[in-house]
Amino acid sequence: MTMKEKYQSVLDLGQKLNIQNGDVQEENGVLKVWGTAKTPYEKNLLWDEIKAVGGENPTDIMADIKIADKSVYHRHTVKSGETLGKIAVQYYGKASKYQDIFKANSDILKNPDLIYPNQELIIPN
Repeated sequence: MTMKEKYQSVLDLGQKLNIQNGDVQEENGVLKVWGTAKTPYEKNLLWDEIKAVGGENPTDIMADIKIADKSVYHRHTVKSGETLGKIAVQYYGKASKYQDIFKANSDILKNPDLIYPNQELIIPN
């Protein structure tokens, strides 16, 4: 199995996330990947997938993932049925962090219980 085959799920995720300026090279049994993720959240998703495949400290992959927008943790497009609490759990693991999301979006949200599909919300760092 080549390193590219081993880490195919990482490469697929990079494509799904539309990683910019990305490239992949295999050299002496080490897969070298690089590119630019939109947000820290997307970079974390890539690292989580790398660790899922290669373990906590993989030695057969070298990744250099830059971040295009460090001013936010992520930008989330609201889907039908979501609440700020559910969104907070997705990004922070705690529903109570919905208040941070609400405050970061006070320019477009007037009530934390009223969000609508297709609104783009800032998920703060």
